Amino acid sequence: MIPRIGFDTSKYLSAQVKRIMERVNQFDKLYLEFGGKLRYDHHASRVLPGFAIDTKIQMLKKLGNDVEIIHCISAKDIERRKIRRDFGLTYDDQILKDIGDLRQLELDVSAVVISRYRGQHTSDKFRQRLENRGIRVFTTYEIPNYLTDLETVVSDEGYGRFSYVDTQKKIVIITAPGPGSGKMSFAMSQIYHDRKEDVMSNFAKFETFPIWNLPLNHPVNIAYEAATADIGDYNCLDPFHKQAYRIDAVNYNRDVENFAIIKKIIEKITPSGDPLAEIKSPTDMGVNMAKEGIVDDSVVRQAGIDEIVRRHFQYRRDFVEGNVTHDTLERMDRIMGLVKAKPGHRVVAIQANRALEESLTRSGVLAGRMLTGAAIELYTSDGAPMILTGKRSKILSSESAALLNSVKYLAGIPDEIDVLSPIIIESIIKLKKQMEVSDTSLDVKEVLDALAVSAVFNPNAAECVKALPDLHGCDMHSTHLSGSGCEKALKELGLILTTDARIPLVNNNE
Repeated sequence: MIPRIGFDTSKYLSAQVKRIMERVNQFDKLYLEFGGKLRYDHHASRVLPGFAIDTKIQMLKKLGNDVEIIHCISAKDIERRKIRRDFGLTYDDQILKDIGDLRQLELDVSAVVISRYRGQHTSDKFRQRLENRGIRVFTTYEIPNYLTDLETVVSDEGYGRFSYVDTQKKIVIITAPGPGSGKMSFAMSQIYHDRKEDVMSNFAKFETFPIWNLPLNHPVNIAYEAATADIGDYNCLDPFHKQAYRIDAVNYNRDVENFAIIKKIIEKITPSGDPLAEIKSPTDMGVNMAKEGIVDDSVVRQAGIDEIVRRHFQYRRDFVEGNVTHDTLERMDRIMGLVKAKPGHRVVAIQANRALEESLTRSGVLAGRMLTGAAIELYTSDGAPMILTGKRSKILSSESAALLNSVKYLAGIPDEIDVLSPIIIESIIKLKKQMEVSDTSLDVKEVLDALAVSAVFNPNAAECVKALPDLHGCDMHSTHLSGSGCEKALKELGLILTTDARIPLVNNNE
């Protein structure tokens, strides 16, 4: 639930499709590298309120029938079972999910390219899973001295050794589940092969962030640094663009650092006078028109700051779980300082901790049981924020209590009216005890199941079920590491969850 809109998706799509088609029409074929997520771009929807999470899919459909999609994935990421945060899936499983989702939208994936392949068993197994589903699979290899020995890179021993992927459409979307998947190398190898067959193909980068024509210190661009603090990306002015056009343009360090090499590769692949060889800067390679969709800069500035604070909490959690180091936390502290943000700016986090403090003051009620707090920020009909909290009880986890309190508020059900059937609650708790589950308080998944059953015969419960979609996009915070039965369900409801990542306290009061 977003109270104010700062971004017009329709306006943006018109400008973005026009820009891409201008690039397409210069060549026989365009390899368009997609940065970020092809579907469910939650980061963009958070920092650009009004940006639809399926905007990129809408864009592909507007480009017409002359589009095909190729997924890239690194064999090294398959081997180490790298996980994407938003869905908690490994990169290979994420690709299988994406293929299924895209097919439902009548957008087929033409092929999957496994990069940096050196005969890994895990990659061979993934190849078999794909081929059993009728999907073409190709491999590319690591080229020794890739950044220094360009004579080998642009030769039959370099790009020429890569498997050529035959494509039928004029626009080839190259996407991946995460960074380092080999998209750029694959695109360059395709152009190398095409040029040998006199096919005039082109390359372009489509990345929503950073937004090249917003200021370097704009919170939306700084939020991109926060999103990539774990891999050390940072924004910078594009010196090549400044030299060529006398215009400030924002890019990120890896594109700027690698451009001199990419420029030399393009020059070796293409003949003199070729339009592709006329690219003068990393910004030239891009086709990003995101600024055209911003209709209220003050809204997106605040959204950028809010996202930076969320990332602060995310990395603190990652640190507790051993997924990032002190270096990441130090980068986030620097990024927070750039926008003068503090953890206390996340009001929903303050209220979750107050709920925990209230639990600590109660005597004897939860003796020997875990104490936690949670809070959800809603918006009233006039757009004013309102926070509902939840505390752990013998029956409900704090997340479940906050959820029930919120949907009851949205449905207009008085707080004193129960919406879950006592018989259903008792049955679930009894089953958990039989299964020797130590924590018998109902998690969010169990509460949603109980609410769905109660809705069959309880009109108030039915109204609460109807109100659940209104939680999408609402901020939520927990004082502790949530269990999978809570976290997965909350994400599926579309709540934006952060946590203090503390181990739950135990009340020993008798």
